[in-house]
Amino acid sequence: MICLPGATIAIKNKEELEKKLEHMHYREQIDMHKVPAHVAIIMDGNGRWAKLQGKERSQGHQAGAETVKRIVKEAAQMGIKYLTLYTFSTENWKRPETEVAALMSLLFESIEEEIFMKNKVAFRVIGDMKRMPQMVRERLEGCIRHTAANDRMTLVLALSYSSKWELTEAARSLAEQVKKGTLQPNEIDDAAIERELATHFMPDPDLMIRTGGEQRLSNYLLWQAAYTELYFCDTFWPDFDEEELAKAIVEYQSRERRFGKTGEQIAQNS
Repeated sequence: MICLPGATIAIKNKEELEKKLEHMHYREQIDMHKVPAHVAIIMDGNGRWAKLQGKERSQGHQAGAETVKRIVKEAAQMGIKYLTLYTFSTENWKRPETEVAALMSLLFESIEEEIFMKNKVAFRVIGDMKRMPQMVRERLEGCIRHTAANDRMTLVLALSYSSKWELTEAARSLAEQVKKGTLQPNEIDDAAIERELATHFMPDPDLMIRTGGEQRLSNYLLWQAAYTELYFCDTFWPDFDEEELAKAIVEYQSRERRFGKTGEQIAQNS
């Protein structure tokens, strides 16, 4: 056993101690007054994680589901108000039918309302729900209803979602309004478009994290991410833990967000 200020840590080796110390280091560096209100995550690397360990891809997705539970709890404790997870894209429907079926089954089994209620987390979904299996859709809708009053954090799953789908749907809706005469073409501005987006109920993400070593947005929240801070890490999603989240938050807080202004303007207004 090793005793540190405010904590007693059981270690087996030097590497484990270093990991514990690094976790404390990042967590302690976070300015709790500047925690991002909205964090979006591209959860990448489940399949590759499984392959490296000689496991089936489905086991990687199961491990990833456990990571979701840990990160939801930690994000809520940090004071993050919205956590949006890219869970299943419209392009993912092209995967082998067996994998899609396994993912839908895992999704159904992973929706545990107890976790949401215990952490006072509301649940929402964005995406083309018409394509989801009825059993899964009913499970999701029930969880949305039962957690609606929770106000500590909102967990949003992007399911059967892509930005191109979202923007196409928004364009169709605006076109219908113009056709009906309830909207004039010159009234279509940023605000009008944002009202039609699936994310209309929450602010744009302050921070977007992508795990698994890839460095692209993959059709995820493209409109909303116009001024989002991007953070990429090599860690596969099943291994992404509270320490990794704290590290991303610390990196985010070290950046100067200018939104098109100069650094001098930001300094004058701070």
